[in-house]
Amino acid sequence: MMTTARRWPPQRCRKLPLAALAAAMLWAAVPAAPAQTGAPPSEAAMLEIARQGMSQLMNGDPDGAIQRFQQIQREDPESPLGYLFQADAYWWKIYLTTGNLVDPDVFDVVSTNTSPYDRTFESFVQTAIQKAATRVSAQRDVARNMLNEGMSYGLLARFYGLRDNDLPTARAGKKMRSLLMEAVKLDPSLTDAYLGIGIYNYFVDTLPTIVKLLKFFIGLPGGSRELGLQQLETAATKGDLTRGEAKFYLAKDYSRRSEQQYAKSLALFREMVAEYPENPLWKLVAGSLQIRLGHQTEGVALYREVLDKSASLNTEVGKAIHAQAEKALARMNQPHP
Repeated sequence: MMTTARRWPPQRCRKLPLAALAAAMLWAAVPAAPAQTGAPPSEAAMLEIARQGMSQLMNGDPDGAIQRFQQIQREDPESPLGYLFQADAYWWKIYLTTGNLVDPDVFDVVSTNTSPYDRTFESFVQTAIQKAATRVSAQRDVARNMLNEGMSYGLLARFYGLRDNDLPTARAGKKMRSLLMEAVKLDPSLTDAYLGIGIYNYFVDTLPTIVKLLKFFIGLPGGSRELGLQQLETAATKGDLTRGEAKFYLAKDYSRRSEQQYAKSLALFREMVAEYPENPLWKLVAGSLQIRLGHQTEGVALYREVLDKSASLNTEVGKAIHAQAEKALARMNQPHP
């Protein structure tokens, strides 16, 4: 919904972002919450709760977001929606606590190949896949549930990418692409699908060496860099549940050394700072963009703002961002006073 030889993506270690990003997985099922009595909740009501949760997630509060997604599970335990986005929240926890958050590439070196959240993430994402596929088989809101299933495979691709597993990442990406394209064909209003499709198209077109190998092994479809960026922009401006994530991926793509559209990337991260002011990640990355643009004073100032703001955060994610800001300042020979 992410080297000497050219790999997928071309980073210091082998990483594969969301859509190309997008397979043996742990099929540990998450116990379903007890069903509520009375009339079943409406899909519109559940989507509104999911929007609120995604806003909290993008605003740097994954635990608060998880509470929203658990509410969906309680009110509609057979819906994939709550499980899908709870898996998304755990993916962000994994990324924020193990990833290099200021590197120009979409996903770079992780500090460890495991995290305490791995099994929980896998359980929720596989439950979401199972429940979405069940509804598709029952011909129940087919387009929406293909979207949910496709986004779940996109999360698997993100996870495998962080774990440096190219082949399962590509398989998850291929499955994601197929489901999302069918979903948007059935219902063009499902603009969230363009998050996964866009990143897939972009990276398959910009990572030729590994793509040639994967085309041979698994029949991986081709992509288009220009179309991918256009689709990401569509998701970032018109998306429903994943608009914030799409803006993040679009901004990170612009910041890649192969694109070097640093001003565009910085403008998008500034929008995210304004829209989600409680998440210090956006200022941290904006600082790295300022430095790439030659604005060292502005970049260092942003790093220091993040360091000050995150000093009072007692969560694991907050502490991880604080440590990243410290490292960024140290690299600039600018220790915090």
